[in-house]
Amino acid sequence: MQNKYPSKLQNIVDELSFFTDQNDKISLLIDYAEKYKPVPEVIATRPFSDEHKVEYCESEAYVWVKQNNDGTIKLYFAIENPQGVSAKALAAILDEGLSGETSETILGVSTDVVFDLFGQKLSMGKNLGLTGILQLVQREIKKVK
Repeated sequence: MQNKYPSKLQNIVDELSFFTDQNDKISLLIDYAEKYKPVPEVIATRPFSDEHKVEYCESEAYVWVKQNNDGTIKLYFAIENPQGVSAKALAAILDEGLSGETSETILGVSTDVVFDLFGQKLSMGKNLGLTGILQLVQREIKKVK
């Protein structure tokens, strides 16, 4: 079977899909949220610019994209809501799963990844916010290309 996503991201999707019990899946997502690292001050300082703010995200998420010397991409995130566990989990997953990939690879990632990671039972608001994080990553990548 062909992978739907770049290998590091696919491994995370596969790991989460292994859990059939929703509580086990939630525990793993919380583990990812705990891996979240806020944007370093050399990239951005508060107050963050609205141009980096994710629309419709209740967790006040911000996204920055930097191109590495080898042409690959490094992703940075700020999640300002301390209760934003899903947004923090997604930020950590996208950083782990997509940083180090090429622009073209990241631009090819479908927003379906949000459902593949979090399941089909997301509320409309949470879905809008989480897919908005990936969409802003992709818009920012088009600016650095």
